[in-house]
Amino acid sequence: MTSWKMNIPDTIKALILDMDGVLWRDSAPIGDLPAIFTRIRERGLKVALASNNATRTMDEHLDKLSGFGLTLEPWQIVSSAFAAANVLSKDFPNGGAVFIVGENGIQRALQERGFTSIIDPEDKTRPVAVVSSFDRGVTYAKLSRATLHIRAGARFYGTNPDKTFPTPEGLVPGAGAILASIEAATDVRPIIIGKPQPALMYMALEKLGTRPGETLVVGDRLETDIAAGQAAGCKTALVLSGVSTRKQAQAWQPAPDYIFDDLSSILD
Repeated sequence: MTSWKMNIPDTIKALILDMDGVLWRDSAPIGDLPAIFTRIRERGLKVALASNNATRTMDEHLDKLSGFGLTLEPWQIVSSAFAAANVLSKDFPNGGAVFIVGENGIQRALQERGFTSIIDPEDKTRPVAVVSSFDRGVTYAKLSRATLHIRAGARFYGTNPDKTFPTPEGLVPGAGAILASIEAATDVRPIIIGKPQPALMYMALEKLGTRPGETLVVGDRLETDIAAGQAAGCKTALVLSGVSTRKQAQAWQPAPDYIFDDLSSILD
């Protein structure tokens, strides 16, 4: 077996990788992903992926990875959609209707936990909660219905606060931009489930079976990926292939443990 030297210490036994901005920008891979993952496996590192992106189901995650030449197991993937379903199933053990500003991933995750997902703004069923996420089909009608439900007492959740989303053309509005519009219209702050909250990190650590101090969280966004890793007590590495810049990282407190140009740079 090839012995690969890493730009991180031998005490690191596992990686928790963000996806958007670390593995790819929309449909464009960042580096030779099959080669990168081969080198990581040959180094003996465990890997989990933890994404704030709540748009995909588990099958859709696996399909996207396959399209980039990667084969992972379902246990290796956690997302804010899965975390949101966990949280709501505890907050509302009897289930109920949930109005969703979001895509297939969060809809399916809640349905699998016994909730009724409402996405039609003309459906006036009173929900127990409103969940806002990244939604490329967002409309004024959806925002209006979400606002009315929250003002009528529905609990307000956000899968993640990412204001932007990295694409090959540049940054475009993300889930946090949608979340901000609903918050402005309701004067209600959402309960944030994904990063920077550490819930996704804890889920990934449990699946990996590693301790925080021997796990490196790799992300492209300081205020979510790095903050979540730090909140969970993990080592952190910012990659400059997505949103945050080196200048921003140098001003971030506490500073990430490492800064790399991209995921490939973690390897020699």
